[in-house]
Amino acid sequence: MAYIDELGIKALKAKEQLIQIDTEKKNAALRLMAKNLLKHKEAIKKANTDDVINAKEKGTKEALTDRLILNDARIESMAKGLMEISQFPEPIGNVLYERVLPKGMKLKKVSVPMGVIGIIYESRPNVTADAAALCFKAGSAVILRGGSEAINSNKAIVAALKDALEEIGINKDSIQLVEDTGRDTATQMMKADNYIDLLIPRGGAGLIASVIQNATVPVIETGTGNCHLYIDSIFNEKFALDITVNAKCSRPGVCNAIETLLVHKDVYKDILPKIEEELSKYKVQLRACEQSVKVLKNAIPATEADWSEEFLDYILAVKVVNDIEEAIEHINKYGTKHSEAIVSDIEENRNKFTKNVDAACVYTNTSTRFTDGGEFGLGAEMGISTQKLHARGPMGANEITTYKYIVEGDGQIR
Repeated sequence: MAYIDELGIKALKAKEQLIQIDTEKKNAALRLMAKNLLKHKEAIKKANTDDVINAKEKGTKEALTDRLILNDARIESMAKGLMEISQFPEPIGNVLYERVLPKGMKLKKVSVPMGVIGIIYESRPNVTADAAALCFKAGSAVILRGGSEAINSNKAIVAALKDALEEIGINKDSIQLVEDTGRDTATQMMKADNYIDLLIPRGGAGLIASVIQNATVPVIETGTGNCHLYIDSIFNEKFALDITVNAKCSRPGVCNAIETLLVHKDVYKDILPKIEEELSKYKVQLRACEQSVKVLKNAIPATEADWSEEFLDYILAVKVVNDIEEAIEHINKYGTKHSEAIVSDIEENRNKFTKNVDAACVYTNTSTRFTDGGEFGLGAEMGISTQKLHARGPMGANEITTYKYIVEGDGQIR
């Protein structure tokens, strides 16, 4: 029997119990999971130190290593996310729609658990806690398959969560971690139709593409983040400087950081040198178009490939555009439908941007870094969906449920 088959059989058994658990017990379990993360904080940090050392020895980029690190603040944030999930409304059993049919039957559309959810992800060990808690809240068993770079951290986190489930009397197989991080286990999950109802990839472009191309299990695509900021012809300079620095430099290795800055032709000569000065404090490398490279001191010429690149690093592509239409055209051509922003004092242009840019999240006069389940009031998140079917944008517990129709009659026949 294949490794994923063994986990799948356990998950099917666990999901049957989860269906029976009431809201009060689910939320009590989530609160206990949060407490256990703090209780086992030192063990989690010790395991994480091993992962970080391994990453540095392999020469992993600084921005990507940052995604891996778990310190006191990040573990406390993970615990806080679980507490918030416990306080959210119950996503299961809600009547989404109801009516009386012509023959007198009562029709109800009711939210129900997905069943078993598989998550394939990379680097960020906080995803382990977020994904486990969201699936649990949504009434589904979960099989977690993180990357080898975070395996020690993931084991420690899952051990803490499982202890909480056992303590409260819930099947610990509701949350399972794939400890074999070889490529074969990922392939097995993609083909595990008999066990997994939904597969969610979360990571780089290569991982997501592989899952989409090879999975026979239904997939929600969480996207890479080739995000843009456009500075319009009339704008607030402080907004432009602050937002550019925040969106690029606060955490360059995350998917909601900007990778390309677009600037209107009427203002680039004035604003770009000021932006360069601010970004130089973070040692950001600028890759500039033919026009913009002339007004920047330390930029290098951009290539065509730079417009499509998710750098996940202190690198920013810069391009001058003739007008907002060209900015929108560029974004829709090269963007990944994740998060896009405009800084503009022109209301008509802000409205045009939000209407015509094809992305899950579109911002006016604020940073793309807010694309996050916690920031959107969803607690933790499963990922940022860049597709248009079923779920789009940050996915909370409601976005990973499904529904069934219940029809109540009194003897009607057709």
